[in-house]
Amino acid sequence: MLKIWYLKRYLVSILAFFGFMNIYALRSNLSIAIVDMTQLKNVSLKNGTNVFEREFEWNSTLQGYVLSSFFYGYIFTQIAGGFLAAKLGGARVFGLGIVSTSLLTLLTPWIAKTSVYFLIAIRILEGALEGVTYPAMQELWSHWAPPSEKSRLVSIAGSGSYFGAVVAMPICSLLATSFGWESIFYTFGVIGFIWYAIWLLVVADTPSSDRYIKEKEVKYINDAVSSIKSDEKITTPWCTILKSRAVLASTVCLSCETWGFYTLLTFLPQMMKSLLGFDLNQAGFLSALPYLSMSIMVQVGGFLADYILRKKYLTTTQTRKLGIIVGFSFQGLFILIAGYWVSKFGTPFCLVTAVGLGGLALSSLLINPLDIAPKFAGVIFGINNTFATIPGIVSPILTGYIVTDQTSVTQWRIVFYIASAIYLFGAIFSFLCTDGKQQSWADIPVPNNNGVTSAIDYETQTDKIDCSDFERKT
Repeated sequence: MLKIWYLKRYLVSILAFFGFMNIYALRSNLSIAIVDMTQLKNVSLKNGTNVFEREFEWNSTLQGYVLSSFFYGYIFTQIAGGFLAAKLGGARVFGLGIVSTSLLTLLTPWIAKTSVYFLIAIRILEGALEGVTYPAMQELWSHWAPPSEKSRLVSIAGSGSYFGAVVAMPICSLLATSFGWESIFYTFGVIGFIWYAIWLLVVADTPSSDRYIKEKEVKYINDAVSSIKSDEKITTPWCTILKSRAVLASTVCLSCETWGFYTLLTFLPQMMKSLLGFDLNQAGFLSALPYLSMSIMVQVGGFLADYILRKKYLTTTQTRKLGIIVGFSFQGLFILIAGYWVSKFGTPFCLVTAVGLGGLALSSLLINPLDIAPKFAGVIFGINNTFATIPGIVSPILTGYIVTDQTSVTQWRIVFYIASAIYLFGAIFSFLCTDGKQQSWADIPVPNNNGVTSAIDYETQTDKIDCSDFERKT
């Protein structure tokens, strides 16, 4: 029996999973906290009179700006993250991005009580610091992920993002009702520091620089990765990348996915409470369920993709298109249904199903930069995520303007119409343009056994997992 989980590359993937979980917990905690910060509470005055008041008098439009402010900074450091990771190392940049955000999270309660504009400023800074993390992880995988395993390794790690929302929302609700909204930021800030200490001790930028890995695994990874990634310094072909249809497709499709994702991430707790009548704890728990289903389906999508490619049922291009189109089509359908099946069962059911099946699309989108140009995967994902961050800015603000009455079914239905239409557009665009084959401009000459230099056709590589050191002795 093969025990792949003892391999160091899978340990890296698991720790990256918890890293991404921290990233999304630090990002989404304000979505729950702001509900408690702005709701009417019964307050006893010194003279014994009880009155209802809000700690923060922020209207829906201002709340939209507060919730979207994270992405103002996030959008500007995506490409820089790819460069920094290439220079300093993917593991180092990924870890520093998370621990620095954790530090600012610890300061958030004090900042929020000082000024809403200072809160917006610190959220912009948090976004800038987190912006380097995803491109940094692409750079890390370009050294650690053998071609035949990249779908599952990237999917395992990436699913931590959505599991972070799963963990954060119910825990934030419980913390807010038990200890006050401030405890949300203190708790997740401390957790970020604990994770960083473990990451710093265990994970290295490359297998060759790792102190705790078997020599055979180093050789296996380096041999597999060297066929698609050369140590030679290569100038980034910016014009070619920006004109590439494959890069355009991955950018547009990721942007379509993030529109609905960020809309729900920022406003779902408020919708559950105001429209459906759940209390804060119930709203936090139910808001987490869509992301639990997504975290599972991202991993399922990654394992299915590797299986399909290993068996050669479909090409890489066909496999990526299949995941994106199926994911987008079902997301659009169930979000549309959610606008009409408005009930305490129907709405959560539709949204859990929609977001969960979106994991199939994400499992393809997260991997696609490694498909089309492994050498430039960090930079390409930086470009992808730069544009995919725009929905994180626009969607909360637009939703804030549309939904002026959070108890209005008609106003929420408009939000669902927009998201559904964007998913449909993304499915059509993917069908026409998505590519999974390594691009000709990204071919890296490598010497074969006869010393002859040739280009690698990445799509035809189907190496098997080498776990021979971990086979059970019989």
